[in-house]
Amino acid sequence: MYGIVSFFQMGGFFMFPILLVLAVGIAIAVERWIHLKRVKAENSRIWDEVHPVLVEGDFDKAREMVNEDKSALSQMLAMGLARQGAVRRREDIEIAMEESMMEIVPQLEKRTPYLALLSNIATLFGLLGTIMGLITAFAAVANASPAEKAALLAASISEAMNCTAFGLMTAIPLLLLHARLTTTTGQIVNSLEMVSVKALNTISTFTKRQY
Repeated sequence: MYGIVSFFQMGGFFMFPILLVLAVGIAIAVERWIHLKRVKAENSRIWDEVHPVLVEGDFDKAREMVNEDKSALSQMLAMGLARQGAVRRREDIEIAMEESMMEIVPQLEKRTPYLALLSNIATLFGLLGTIMGLITAFAAVANASPAEKAALLAASISEAMNCTAFGLMTAIPLLLLHARLTTTTGQIVNSLEMVSVKALNTISTFTKRQY
């Protein structure tokens, strides 16, 4: 613990902005991860309940089920089933679901891009801290005696490099978290698209049987 505190203190003023960036990034990552896992679980649950009802052709019951649920998948199916009750064309139902997807996807991606931005900011703060530390170091060396210059310069450069190191130690995990959340979001979007196609095929198949 002492070593960590000493490392932080030696990094200078810019260690504090980097620490703030790290805290904000972790907060965003945790909130997004919890949200996406909840969305994934809710979508899986409602689809397991609605799919058998769609296969049976009981669209009124399916419409009632998705209207009572607040999951992302229910919102998409609700738009399609609402159009199904008014029209028979597959294209109209598909357009309604695509319109709903355009509203859902931005909510899934919300705040995730900030992690990549914060990663870059942490790196830049680290470099800025190092440059400012080196400027201070060379200014101090200029006024030091020849015997002290080497030792003073080495100590100052070591302190300045701590800031760059901390910036990279912050940036790399944030980039990894960004990649993981982006992958999870993509999986959810793909599952929604798959459900959309399955629901459309089921509705079309049952509609053809009626004629």
